[in-house]
Amino acid sequence: MLQNPLLCVAAVGTMAVSLTIVAFFGVIFFNFEELTTSWSRRIQIKTYLEKIPSDEVLKEWRKQVEGYPEVADVVYVSQQEAFERFRQRLGQNSDLLQGMNPSILPASLEIGLKEGFRNSQGVEAVVTKLKQNPHFSDMRFGREWLERFDSFVLLLKFSAAILGGFLLFATVFIVANTIKLTLYARREELEVMSLVGGTPAFIKMPYIIEGAAQGLFGGLLALGASYLIFALFLKQSVVSLLLTMGVGHVSFLPPRFQLGLLGAGVALGILGSMTSLRKFVRIRYQ
Repeated sequence: MLQNPLLCVAAVGTMAVSLTIVAFFGVIFFNFEELTTSWSRRIQIKTYLEKIPSDEVLKEWRKQVEGYPEVADVVYVSQQEAFERFRQRLGQNSDLLQGMNPSILPASLEIGLKEGFRNSQGVEAVVTKLKQNPHFSDMRFGREWLERFDSFVLLLKFSAAILGGFLLFATVFIVANTIKLTLYARREELEVMSLVGGTPAFIKMPYIIEGAAQGLFGGLLALGASYLIFALFLKQSVVSLLLTMGVGHVSFLPPRFQLGLLGAGVALGILGSMTSLRKFVRIRYQ
């Protein structure tokens, strides 16, 4: 690496740029994933009660529903509490409720779901079980909104998979060709090593280690560059976008993703070296 600093810098810079692009889209995807998680917390089932049950019956119903594997919590909303919520939603028009009795609104049970069941399948499973109780006849869970939410999450994951695969393929291709330039610069050394009895593994190993080191340096540079881009330019624009969608803050890549980016850099360096060496060393031995 010290003997060919220009080619080394070119290889490290290529990987740094490629991984920075991956990290850039990773920041966007991670924050949009946080957005979908925030939205999913709002998914709940409301079942309205025609008659106010006694405390014993209400306790039994809550215990029964909380026993469902999909359910995280059950909150009882009395008529008075429902009336106060309605008053707050009216805001300046709350005077319209003057003289009205809270009994105009029904009491209800608000059923929250566990994280793995905040989707159409989880909601349908809980609704099917609730319908077995004749007192839970009137239920609301925003079917149309839920279907659109599931479609959005599916589209987000599909887009991330396609874009991520394309970026990784392009990175491997660019890194392999950059390292190939290093091999061409040392072709005489490789030929001499093969002539004096160097095995393919003996010849390849230094270049594989070099590719791993270049990948590690490229990953570190990519992390630094992506954080600067995030702090100086991306953070404010993403905050402005997500604030309109109900998320009050954005964050950089989580530690596991940062470690994964460094690992990806090392893996790409090794894969790029092996891809170039596979053909080059075979030619030397023919």
